[in-house]
Amino acid sequence: MKFSICNLGCKVNNYEANWYSQQLAQKYEEVPFGAFSDIFIINTCTVTNTAGSKSRQMMHRARKINPEAVLCVVGCYVQMEYTDEKIFEDCDILIGSNHKLELPALIDEFLEKREKIARVEPFEETPFEEMKLLDYRQTRAYLKIQDGCNQFCTYCVIPLARGRERSLDADRVIDIARTLTEKGHSELVLTGIHTGRYYHDGTDFTALVRRLLAEVPELRRLRISSIEMTEVTDEFVELMKNDERIARHLHIPLQSGCDITLKAMGRPYTTEDYLNKIESIRREIPDISISSDVIVGFPGESEEDFAATVKFIERANLSFLHVFPYAAKQHTVAAGLKQQVREEIKRQRVTKLTELSDRLYNDYVSGLAGKQGKVLFERKMDGYWQGHNSEYVLVKVTSEEDLAGRILTVSYHRRDGECLIGSLREDQKHEHK
Repeated sequence: MKFSICNLGCKVNNYEANWYSQQLAQKYEEVPFGAFSDIFIINTCTVTNTAGSKSRQMMHRARKINPEAVLCVVGCYVQMEYTDEKIFEDCDILIGSNHKLELPALIDEFLEKREKIARVEPFEETPFEEMKLLDYRQTRAYLKIQDGCNQFCTYCVIPLARGRERSLDADRVIDIARTLTEKGHSELVLTGIHTGRYYHDGTDFTALVRRLLAEVPELRRLRISSIEMTEVTDEFVELMKNDERIARHLHIPLQSGCDITLKAMGRPYTTEDYLNKIESIRREIPDISISSDVIVGFPGESEEDFAATVKFIERANLSFLHVFPYAAKQHTVAAGLKQQVREEIKRQRVTKLTELSDRLYNDYVSGLAGKQGKVLFERKMDGYWQGHNSEYVLVKVTSEEDLAGRILTVSYHRRDGECLIGSLREDQKHEHK
């Protein structure tokens, strides 16, 4: 029998999808999503309305490919919408956010009994569901260390979809990291819903990073997927400054550059707090790339409020942005607020910030030309070996050698669009991985 997985959403979902693949591959053959399959797994997302719509589309697509297949739908969208029977009437297995470890067994159960299965209930206290990966399907490997959120921003359903904060035992994190790096994944990406709020039995995030650097000998680069401004401690910045294995890129969500909007969103900082934080980081690590998330069109966001956001982003000189139009989500405070912004205005604001992001990124990449850095090479395409440097900028070089999976020092010659064109340093061209 064949199975395929459609993964939607964040890096945490990506990690979990890799675990599903690892478990199912012990019994079945995996094929790409879109090919004929006997078992379809849709790993859903619900953080935006678009994500929810895409989850539904993928369910319909799977059923169209093979009407007789086992259709298993898992994750955040299921957790939030499972009471709507019309959405899932054509599904065979529904799994919410706190029964993911049961997925392989539930597929076996359905194949035996051919009776619909639902494992979903509201979150209460739930333990961290450890999913030990033995390998990863891409060059850099994600490592899920934390799940859940206690913040309850007024626009967000994640605390309801994923439950309260919980973290993986530090010894287990070290064990998974060793396994993945010994398989050749020299770069690991620490991920979670609130990665920087990792805490388990006295070990906080910085202490965990320090242990990983000390106890995982094959680890050559450690990247942080996303971290809140309030979670970037002076101790962590000092560790980052003194150990170049920690990637020089931090993704620090802003959401708005207007204090009025930040307060309405329930964000626990002001624009002054945010600016002071990133300036203090840059004093210690001058060339660091700091990117961010921004939501436009939040209820009540006036033209003046949006203009304040644009001005603040320019002042903060962020490297690039992920821009999202606000979409009302059921079960959130913001959905009931007055002064909802028209869709046309949201689109205009997305366009303006996207254009600003492109300009900021091109300026940042241009500023790296003439310097050098270490690049993790991933693939050869259009005659160039391509990979990302510590700052997560795409770098291209020409080489007759196989560079896949290797981290090598590159001299950056010039910017080419959003990429850097460079060359390998001569003294390392024949180094092994």
